[in-house]
Amino acid sequence: MATPDPKTRTIQLAHGGGGRLTAELIDTVILPALGGAPSSGGLTDAATLKMDGARMAFTTDTYVVQPLEFPGGDIGKLSICGTVNDLAVCGATPRAISLGLVIREGMEIAELRRLLESAGRTARRTGAAVVTGDTKVLGRTALEGLVINTAGVGEIMPGAELGFDRIQAGDRIVLSGALGEHGLAVMSRRENLSFSSTLQSDCAPLHELTAALIDKLGGAVRFMRDPTRGGLAATLVEIAEATARDLQIDEAAIPVNPAALVAAEVLGLDLLTVANEGKLVAIVAPEAADEAVAILATHDIARRAADIGAVDDVVEHPLVELATKAGGRRIIQMPYGEQLPRIC
Repeated sequence: MATPDPKTRTIQLAHGGGGRLTAELIDTVILPALGGAPSSGGLTDAATLKMDGARMAFTTDTYVVQPLEFPGGDIGKLSICGTVNDLAVCGATPRAISLGLVIREGMEIAELRRLLESAGRTARRTGAAVVTGDTKVLGRTALEGLVINTAGVGEIMPGAELGFDRIQAGDRIVLSGALGEHGLAVMSRRENLSFSSTLQSDCAPLHELTAALIDKLGGAVRFMRDPTRGGLAATLVEIAEATARDLQIDEAAIPVNPAALVAAEVLGLDLLTVANEGKLVAIVAPEAADEAVAILATHDIARRAADIGAVDDVVEHPLVELATKAGGRRIIQMPYGEQLPRIC
């Protein structure tokens, strides 16, 4: 009798990486146990709720980054940005956030205070209030540093009509900036790597970008997502599979940070699969693509926004195809699991 694959019987680190194994865990274990997928539509960054006539968005996330502080950010800032961004790409204005702490016994109180002050500054910048929370402490051997869990509530903007079902053939794919800066900044610090130019995490709130797109383009904005775990590759494959449409991407159009590209090459990583924490992907009507890029580029964190490709027709087996700089074509696949552990 064949021995069962242990990966089908136990949780692996790769199950938390935002790739193929994460999707399988959600589809085969989590959703069936909890009653199935939400009736409001596909699995997006936040759930949409109706409360007294208002449309609200609700999201939750947990942050386990190591090290706790890294070039351009820390776990406190990251926890707020991640929650705000999940609301923002659903067209919501962030209103309230909960923040739960799981702290390792022996952590310096000065370090904890510094991380929480960073979270507080970031929340005030977004206009969202941290309104409730919880604190737990685990033994020194049970936890590595600090875990932060957040949940966020936001009010969906009147002009926001977003969803996989709104994506059409001919729509353009807009990316707000260069890829992989967060994941590679964290990994570079962890591995004590240095480069000719300082590599900083892109960790930043996106609510001003998404609000500007919806305010000025309205229904021409079909869908938005922040390419965090699994990077741009995972985001595009999810869109292709959810819509049953091919996506065509131009490698030459994708903005790249030279330091991030060098870091990816040194570490043997595909820049398309590395996590971002301050970038968004927007699917917009073809006639609105140039204006979308121009709107994003007025913000400091999206100066390098670009139109990187297009949505194609419905097909039986949808693919994401990358037109390479060398003139060939490459199929972009969903990452299997975690390439960079504990980066978000």
